[in-house]
Amino acid sequence: MKKCVIIYNPASGKLKKADLRQQFYDVLRKHGYDSEIIYTSSKKDATDIVYNLDYVDLVISAGGDGTLNEVVTGNLKRKKRLTLANLPMGTTNDVGNMYGYTRNFTKNLELLLDGVEKKIDVCFINDVAFVYVACLGDYIDMAYNTPRKLKKKYGKLAYIMYGLKQLGNKINSYDIRYKIDGKVYEGHYSFFFITNASRVAGLNDVYYDIKLDDNKFEVAFCHVKNKAEMMKMFILLNNMDAKDVPGIVYHQTDNLEIEFLQKPKVSWCIDGEEYKSNNNKFVFRVDKHTKMMLPRENIIKLFERKD
Repeated sequence: MKKCVIIYNPASGKLKKADLRQQFYDVLRKHGYDSEIIYTSSKKDATDIVYNLDYVDLVISAGGDGTLNEVVTGNLKRKKRLTLANLPMGTTNDVGNMYGYTRNFTKNLELLLDGVEKKIDVCFINDVAFVYVACLGDYIDMAYNTPRKLKKKYGKLAYIMYGLKQLGNKINSYDIRYKIDGKVYEGHYSFFFITNASRVAGLNDVYYDIKLDDNKFEVAFCHVKNKAEMMKMFILLNNMDAKDVPGIVYHQTDNLEIEFLQKPKVSWCIDGEEYKSNNNKFVFRVDKHTKMMLPRENIIKLFERKD
């Protein structure tokens, strides 16, 4: 019988009922897996667990996007990498929604086990992995600073509640120099998004046609001077492909170097978690050797390779 390990984050997940755990065991056994659930207890715990695992046939990340990031990071550190899967149980679940999961946890487990194994691109910022987004700018800290108690009580609404408290804050902007494909550019921007996803911050179809296996990521920089312009940009992003929105500078590449001429006043956010750095320079690249079990729902839409 094949071996499966579920890495479960009880802080972001909802696997509290014993009957739900039993349903998971039953579904996995039906698909030929002898399974084990390992609970995380602190940040980066999932990374250490995956890194130190004996070889298993499948590792499932059960939690939010941040838990998936930790699982992927641990796998990337291994000499013999494992096949991964995402079982979204967090608040926003951008990656899970992009993959085509539902709100039913047991059905989602069935979907991934009946799915397809694909190689996905994983991006890096200064050698720190991110699965779908690295972003910087004011208000973006809502992703990691919104109190967990609020998220558990109000779900996605908690982010809006936290964001409303910041509406009095001014929007900072930065002079940068950046290099893509050997060409050097300069600009003045307030928001920076490096993504490998069609869904970011709860917005679907930010890009209408992205591929998770093209060895490239999408780059979007924009400058807004005030909150009214920021809200207008948000509305446009909700209705247009990001690369067609006026005021957004767009690139698609497999290499990017950004130098901030002034130290950023806020941290980067990667996959919903804070990434603190004292650097002014950031280098982005792609690794294309992570295997992921995915539902069949959006395979044709999200991947170049049909095998």
